[in-house]
Amino acid sequence: MRRSKLDRIDKKILRDLQEDGRITNVDLAKRVGISAPPCLRRVRALEENGYIKSYHAKIDHAAMGYTVMIFALVKLNSQAEAVLDKFEAFAKAQPIIRECHLLAGDVDFFLKIVAKDWDNYQHFHKDVLTKAPGVESVKSSLAIRSGKDEVGVPIED
Repeated sequence: MRRSKLDRIDKKILRDLQEDGRITNVDLAKRVGISAPPCLRRVRALEENGYIKSYHAKIDHAAMGYTVMIFALVKLNSQAEAVLDKFEAFAKAQPIIRECHLLAGDVDFFLKIVAKDWDNYQHFHKDVLTKAPGVESVKSSLAIRSGKDEVGVPIED
């Protein structure tokens, strides 16, 4: 269960961890202006209360050989919960689908996909994605560049 209100120090901890998840507890405590033991207690409480979901490294997809990023809008033939669940299970099983979001509106899902190259994506689109459970149509857009790519949420004082 989440605490109802975060104080100024909790917000500083969250902001600093969001920017640098590898910061040591001692350095984090110095940044937020408290000693290390209470800082660690606060971090653990933030984790236990669900404010901090995980820690991970942000890997450059192009450096790993995934040179194209595609955003795909997927329309399903039904919005029945079973159909939505099947498509989400499909998306979770596809390593190149990095994000999958259910939308309200004309399309059902927004996907962020990385591929080795355009041919690799075309193969995935034609032979895998369009044949996924419930898929009626797919509209793909190739990302040319990213002007902003930040993780997390804005944290205000």
